[in-house]
Amino acid sequence: MFNLHWSVLLLIAALACSSFCTGENVTYDSNAIIINGERRIILSGSIHYPRSTENMWPDLIQKAKDGGLDAIETYIFWDRHEPQQRKYDFSGNLDFIKFFRLIQNAGLYVVMRIGPYVCAEWNYGGFPLWLHNMPGVQLRTDNQVYKNEMQTFTTKIVNMCKQANLFASQGGPIILAQIENEYGNVMTPYGNAGKTYINWCAQMAESLNVGVPWIMCQQKDAPQPIIDTCNGYYCDNFTPNNPNSPKMFTENWVGWFKKWGDKDPHRTAEDVAFSVARFFQSGGVFNNYYMYHGGTNFGRTSGGPFITTSYDYDAPLDEYGSLNQPKWGHLKQLHASIKLGEKILTNGTRSNQDYGGSVTLTKFSNPSTGERFCFLSNTNGSNDATIDLQTDGKYFVPAWSVTILDGCNKEVYNTAKVNSQTSKFVKEQNEKNNAKLLWTWTPEPMKDTLQGKGKFKANRLLEQKGTTVDASDYLWYMTHIETNATFSLRNVSLQVSTKGHVLHAFVNKRYIGSQWKSDGQSFVFEKPILLKPRKNIITLLSATVGLNNYGAFYDTVPTGIDGGPIYLIGGGNVTVDLSSNLWSYKVGLNGEMKKLYDPTFSQKKKWRALNKKSIGRRMTWYKTNFKTPSGTNPVALDMQGMGKGQAWVNGVSIGRFWPSFISGNDSCSANCDYRGGYNPKKCADNCGNPSQRWYHVPRSFHSNDTNTLILFEEIGGNPQQVSIQTIALGTICGNAYEGSTLELSCQEGRIISEIQFASYGNPDGKCGSFKKGSWDVTNSTVLVEKTCDGVENCTIDVSARFFGVENATNLSARLAVQALCSNN
Repeated sequence: MFNLHWSVLLLIAALACSSFCTGENVTYDSNAIIINGERRIILSGSIHYPRSTENMWPDLIQKAKDGGLDAIETYIFWDRHEPQQRKYDFSGNLDFIKFFRLIQNAGLYVVMRIGPYVCAEWNYGGFPLWLHNMPGVQLRTDNQVYKNEMQTFTTKIVNMCKQANLFASQGGPIILAQIENEYGNVMTPYGNAGKTYINWCAQMAESLNVGVPWIMCQQKDAPQPIIDTCNGYYCDNFTPNNPNSPKMFTENWVGWFKKWGDKDPHRTAEDVAFSVARFFQSGGVFNNYYMYHGGTNFGRTSGGPFITTSYDYDAPLDEYGSLNQPKWGHLKQLHASIKLGEKILTNGTRSNQDYGGSVTLTKFSNPSTGERFCFLSNTNGSNDATIDLQTDGKYFVPAWSVTILDGCNKEVYNTAKVNSQTSKFVKEQNEKNNAKLLWTWTPEPMKDTLQGKGKFKANRLLEQKGTTVDASDYLWYMTHIETNATFSLRNVSLQVSTKGHVLHAFVNKRYIGSQWKSDGQSFVFEKPILLKPRKNIITLLSATVGLNNYGAFYDTVPTGIDGGPIYLIGGGNVTVDLSSNLWSYKVGLNGEMKKLYDPTFSQKKKWRALNKKSIGRRMTWYKTNFKTPSGTNPVALDMQGMGKGQAWVNGVSIGRFWPSFISGNDSCSANCDYRGGYNPKKCADNCGNPSQRWYHVPRSFHSNDTNTLILFEEIGGNPQQVSIQTIALGTICGNAYEGSTLELSCQEGRIISEIQFASYGNPDGKCGSFKKGSWDVTNSTVLVEKTCDGVENCTIDVSARFFGVENATNLSARLAVQALCSNN
């Protein structure tokens, strides 16, 4: 066997061509997406190419295909591709053309969401900041300056796809394209200009002649022939604005994003499956998981304010690209079950029968062929149901679940019965990095800013993002004041009103305090200060933590001190307003300008050995080296002990860190009830811990051997607690129902080394705390060991026959297994 480089595979695919290459006609009606005359339902998943690396793409795409998906959906990120006006970047993990070709090579379709507003919890919603500063511009409305730029970028992306023959009409994988995004949610405040704008978007998109349908998310008044679609947790009650349009679920939120200070959101596999099954039961044609792989907000791409570097989203593929079980496996089984009925779902007649108590039978039938396919749902959040379908049998339907019946008389799936494995990952210290990392440090050079020296001046307090143009998170505001006899030097306070997100203050080179608000919004900073006679220098460092990405006019939400006001409040109620002083400004840190984060440039700086005085320092750079961990397991940086800042490996930014921001210690529970409607606070975990402690360092960021890790610490931390670890599958569990098949897999070359628990009967508990119930087969462990011990994968027939028991079906038997995975 030998491995071919991806570029060779793409060349072979291009030469040999595939079923796509003949050109495909993509149309639709209310019951199907129609591709070359074949009536289809489409199962899709969002994977954002910039939130992973190009080395990860083939594995992510293959796992999506293995999970039963037909298509990959992604945004196109304007700010990444056009960071400066008319200066484009489509290199590395921004090469969406290569991403699309890899998807096609895997035999999947593409749903391209140009936007170009993306939201996506992405910095500034995906708009480049130079757009914000264009004279006369107003974003996302009937504004000619904005529309010209939007049309230019959209046209460029479409033309690139056409030149690469990527639209289905050209033999490519793109079957759907999107213009604008969730505008209907925020359209009202824009008034008539909003309506005019959305009509223009539709006309502009249609004029590009892409040969595939255009869609708009959350746009009830989407002009024809644009298809309006639904985003949310549940879209079974959604109805398109045109009766001839297909019912499409473009964002089925499999979890939620996380902010600094938040707990970990968790949406159960049972509830996601319930949402999907209900959607197809109600006539759905297209379901897309948002996200299928969330990935990582590398660099400063996370939006906000205060959205974390991790964008794991509790997706079926976790941040590192590993299977998030049982969600991935449970949905895979759902997809296979739905596909059993694809022909009748897209060609048949749908009818409903209400059984009361929130139970509904939906039958898809074709009288001419006699084919049938049924969904039996129970939308009650607490009460189970047993339904007698007479000649088609009797079925137990748990609360908040959907049973899929092939032929309307054979249960093939129930959303509440999870038969796929549960996986628990462990962090392991790699043998190459057993010793503690050896650190050096250097202070952030601040001599100029503490003396009030900047690069430009203004007699007002400037808005931050428009001033930095997103070149840095940091903007220095500096001024001086001459004291006189009328102003007491005692009992003086500095009061700063800021629009956020973080403020550090210095007076006469002395640090006086830092502040931020837990939600990243406006706050007032006030601290006592010491003034001296005559000249006093005030230095303020404002830091952003992700720019706003959602809402009406979100682009105009100010950041930084922006007008203040700033007061000196002295004894005797004397107040001095500094807002209109002559202020000096500097964008970014000196360390950023000197590229201290890049090993090539940082060598020019003198770094000192770590000592007690250098631990806990504000505004400090730390540097260390580490060996590339052996093997292929994902690599994570444990940032325990650090405060707030940014991290780089070999000069590549892995994002912002803030492990000192601790999540609340309430509302977490060891037990999560999937039943009832979901919201991001339901089933949350990780209470009382750092919102994010672990940071993904993709192996493509590593050198062959020795790597340089550089941290900028803003508020004070201890790098001695930082470590490099790998993530491996540690414990796997199964809790499968009678009549199913339990598949257990350790993956990544690890084997099942120990069966820690096995019980066929009515076991209790969950993974990590299983216990035997009132009855079980005594040799359960022995039988499971014979099948699974010492192998990487095994399959167990969960049946009375396998375990040597008669009539177990009447006892609602289950098999619970817990096993340990170890290196082979």
